[in-house]
Amino acid sequence: MSSIKIECIASEGYRIGESPVWDGKEGLLLYVDITGRKVCRWSPDTKQVQAVSVDAPVSSVALRKSGDYVITLGTRFAALKWKEQLVTTITRIDKDKPNNRFNDGKVDPAGRYFAGTMAEEIRPAVLERHQGSLYTLSSDLSVVKHFDQVDISNGLDWSLDHKTFFYIDSLSYSVDAFDYNLQTGKIGNRRSIYRLEKEESIPDGMCIDTEGKLWVACYDGGRVIRLDPETGKRLQTVKLPVDKTTSCCFGGKDYSEMYVTSASDGMDTEWLSRQPQAGGIFKITGLGVKGVPPYPFAG
Repeated sequence: MSSIKIECIASEGYRIGESPVWDGKEGLLLYVDITGRKVCRWSPDTKQVQAVSVDAPVSSVALRKSGDYVITLGTRFAALKWKEQLVTTITRIDKDKPNNRFNDGKVDPAGRYFAGTMAEEIRPAVLERHQGSLYTLSSDLSVVKHFDQVDISNGLDWSLDHKTFFYIDSLSYSVDAFDYNLQTGKIGNRRSIYRLEKEESIPDGMCIDTEGKLWVACYDGGRVIRLDPETGKRLQTVKLPVDKTTSCCFGGKDYSEMYVTSASDGMDTEWLSRQPQAGGIFKITGLGVKGVPPYPFAG
């Protein structure tokens, strides 16, 4: 095994760091601070973070084929022009649920933006149950709702052959798989492929590597775990110096580095003094595997 190294690259103490995405064209790491209402970019060259402030909780960011980014903002799919710091609404969902907001989102191999909702939290992971749904924003800017009754819509990714969609509803403590039709974007035949152990706590964000294995960030578990979706077995655990690990992605020039976001919301002074890097962004090297570049939104 290669020697694994973990480094905190941005110790800004984000409230809920989330949705890391590598922008290969710019050579930058994108991510958001949900409750801090910021979209951020970290440069490995300058080691600096730039941020754009927005007017609502921003829960995911994705690349856009035509340039710049798309984001999920409150209950809106929106476009973000970085240089102008300009946000424009594409469409609004969950209009009948004023207490809802988007959570995690990701673009599929055909360029559709998948993202799900949840009720606003009273405290971390404490919220009104079954208020969320999973949606897709298509390239023609129309929206499809796949299903509802979701607690905390979270990690998502697609198998390397694009025939399986992986998804996490956090409070089910399960990583699920669906049959996936890339042509139509339809999903079906839901099944659980991994149930989290007690010490792994709550499954959050997720990504896939070039060997087809899933990496899941464990909120309150302080780790990312590597799973085999075929066998349902855990293959590896990488522990981080913070409890509230929220999501992960591969990046760097050859996608061999893993970036992990974390949160500090809900931590008291004593807890924060024990984990001064809570809410930081971490880079893991030496995993010995590479990731898949993110797909851009086609709309």
